[in-house]
Formats: sequence, structure tokens, C-alpha cells
Amino acid sequence: MIPVLAIVAVSYVLMEPATYLAHRFVMHGLGRRLHRSHHRNWPSRRDVGFFEANDAFPVIFASITIIALAVGFNLDGFGVLLPVCVGVTLYGASYAYVHDVYIHERLGERRRRAGLDRLAAAHDLHHRYGGEPYGMLAPVVPAELRELERDRRARLRPAPERVDPVPGP
Repeated sequence: MIPVLAIVAVSYVLMEPATYLAHRFVMHGLGRRLHRSHHRNWPSRRDVGFFEANDAFPVIFASITIIALAVGFNLDGFGVLLPVCVGVTLYGASYAYVHDVYIHERLGERRRRAGLDRLAAAHDLHHRYGGEPYGMLAPVVPAELRELERDRRARLRPAPERVDPVPGP
């Protein structure tokens, strides 16, 4: 039982770099026509329908997992695919919750959660600048991007109101 749980856990963890690569080189590469619908609807989805062309990606990725499950269930020697697919599916559910439900509020307003707000802030940078970070559950924000965003926020922050130390008549 423990080796099966280890396979599930390792599969879950390995999905973050796999997601990074898919997002960077598929969604922002060959599949950018579909993914463009997602970036076009940022920061608000209120004026668009529930579905967008980008929703084809989870359907495609889930289809691959379903095929792998069918192989794991039906072909001798491929049983290891079952716990791998469980880990992949758990990651997919986590991703869907964080990205679609929490960050993009596709099911309505969200309740604030500090840990998820950090992920939302990183994803906001991805939408704002169109590049890094591509990861979702463990995004790595490059130092240059953090500095660029710090400068942008400083420019947006209003100057403090000047108060004379001695009020005049």
C-alpha cells in the first residue's frame, strides 16, 4: 500500500514541472490561439460566457489521463499507471480549484485565503506581463519580475499628503 501512495504523491509533485512545461511551450507556443482567450478575459470574466477556448486544454489533458487509466486497467504490466493517474487527477483537481475557482472566480466571488492569495498574486503577474511564472501551485517568480512589479506599484501609490507642521491663519 505504501508504494502505491508514494507513486500517487510523486506523480502529484511531478505534475507541477509538467504543468510549467505545458503552459510555457504548449499554451504559450503551439496552442496560443486557444490560450489567448484566457488572457483576453483577464482581469475580469464578468462580461464573457462561462466557457472559453482555453477550456479545451483540461479536456485534452484529462483525455490523456483517461486513456492511461484504460491501459492501466486492461493491459498486463501497466498497472503502475493507475496510481500515477490518481496523482495526476488529484493535481488536476487542485489546479482547477486554485486557477479557475479561486483565482478567476469562475463560480462566483471567493473567500480570501492568505496561502491562495500568494498563488493568485503570482498568476496575476503572469497575466500582467505575459511570461513567468508559468507554474501554478508552486510558482517561481523571477527576482527581476518582483522588482518590476514593486516599481509599478510604487508608481501607482499616491504620494503622501503634505501636512504643514504649523497650521497657518
